[in-house]
Amino acid sequence: MQASAYRTCLFHPMDPRGAKLGGIETHVRLILSAHPGDFSILFIGVDEFGDCRLGEVRELAIAGREIAFLPVMRVLDSRINLASKTILGSLTLRYALGVLRFLPRIKTLLRGCRASAEYQRYEFAILAKLLGLPNVLMIHTEASKDDEMDSLLKRYWFIHRLNERIAVFLADHVFGVNQNIVERIAHLYPSAAAKTEMMTVSIDTRRFAAQPFDCRDGIFRIVFAGRLDAFKDPPLMFSVLRALYARLDGRLAFHYAGSSDPHRYGEFGPIEHFTIRHGACTSEEVAGIMAQCHAGILTSYFEGMPCYLLECLSTGRPVAAIRLPQFEPLIIDGMSGSLVARTDPAEMCKNALVEAFVTLWQKIQDGSFDPARIHACVEPYSIENQMMRLFARHRVLQEKRTYKRAKTSSISAS
Repeated sequence: MQASAYRTCLFHPMDPRGAKLGGIETHVRLILSAHPGDFSILFIGVDEFGDCRLGEVRELAIAGREIAFLPVMRVLDSRINLASKTILGSLTLRYALGVLRFLPRIKTLLRGCRASAEYQRYEFAILAKLLGLPNVLMIHTEASKDDEMDSLLKRYWFIHRLNERIAVFLADHVFGVNQNIVERIAHLYPSAAAKTEMMTVSIDTRRFAAQPFDCRDGIFRIVFAGRLDAFKDPPLMFSVLRALYARLDGRLAFHYAGSSDPHRYGEFGPIEHFTIRHGACTSEEVAGIMAQCHAGILTSYFEGMPCYLLECLSTGRPVAAIRLPQFEPLIIDGMSGSLVARTDPAEMCKNALVEAFVTLWQKIQDGSFDPARIHACVEPYSIENQMMRLFARHRVLQEKRTYKRAKTSSISAS
């Protein structure tokens, strides 16, 4: 590992070279590629390709930055994006057991250096504490037990809530990706309020640069990138697109970038003929797809702060979405998109979104939307700003730990 003043041990069950997708994975990859020069990263991950020795460090170059990659388990890349249906099959559990297996090895790699830990899953808080590291927890979701979910969370919600309580207690600092999360943590765990603050996921504003609209063929192109989890409400998304296709007399194309199989939802069949499925894509490929499209769509029941939203806006593409409080500072009517309230019956909600998209398309065609102005909405969330904040917290925690140790040693010596 390279010599640096500071070191962060980053936990997440993915291969930095691999195909695991999602907002958290995008955030983790940005940490790996954009961490400050005075930090080295020890990334504890998984091997998707079967070409690594478990428990052995492999030096990787990520966007010109060197990281130390320590795989603790293997998982086929064809399975990495699938939600588990059983606890024993859970990637999170198997990964945590892998970390425990190689805990002595990790301690050896961190011995004698100033270090801290960061993790995105509650379950990994105990791992950081077992290593004796000051640590940062980042909370990405505000789901409740009544929400639509694909994973085991819904079935074993009490375990999730217990893990949350333990993680918030053990964390030295907590970031929530939206204000609702910060307020919920302060309400549930008042003693943690002082160490909790909001910081969204980040966006590479240079990779996702503002692009001009191309409307020459008269086809309205809408894009969605990410997993089609149940909480994203794909049935509503697909129903909106079907109605919009009819409204525009077939002058609509839907671009989907992601590895999920949309056929699991019956509503996909009627829109398949005007859908372009790009499959799993790199960030560079997603940026290229978004540049070819005109607008984004979000129909989620809940969200943290979706990377897809920031990527769309950064590319200069307006988004029509179901209203969530964290979207309101970003999706501004007439400037960067349109927000529609979720209503009952759902038919009203669908119709409102169709009308929102019709209006967006008209404004895009007449030049009312300025991609550069839309791009400016996400500048505060750029990796330059966000990484500076994130690693400033790691510096403080590491220096505080170093000071405490030095003070303890001084007292013992006297």
